[in-house]
Amino acid sequence: MDVFLMIQCHKTIIFTNAKESTTVDKLKHIVEGLLKREPCKQQLYKDDKLLYDRKTLGKCGFTSQTAGPQAPRIEPFSSPLEFPDVMKPQDSGGSANEQAVQ
Repeated sequence: MDVFLMIQCHKTIIFTNAKESTTVDKLKHIVEGLLKREPCKQQLYKDDKLLYDRKTLGKCGFTSQTAGPQAPRIEPFSSPLEFPDVMKPQDSGGSANEQAVQ
């Protein structure tokens, strides 16, 4: 099953997904491709506990139930407001301004 992860490194946040069977070492290689930092120089933590390279994400506590995608709620658009009277189109049948100017 897929797990969805948010990985933070200083001010950079990475959103990625992997299988529960993916090892921590493989996850470090994914991070290496994005941050250009070698896996041997990375330390990944979950709840302040260091994750060991040979463990799978599932054994580290990342399961599809605990690390699933968020389900955003979709709401319909609101109805547009009515135009104020000054913005509504005026009737063009004999304008009062033209008659007053002549």
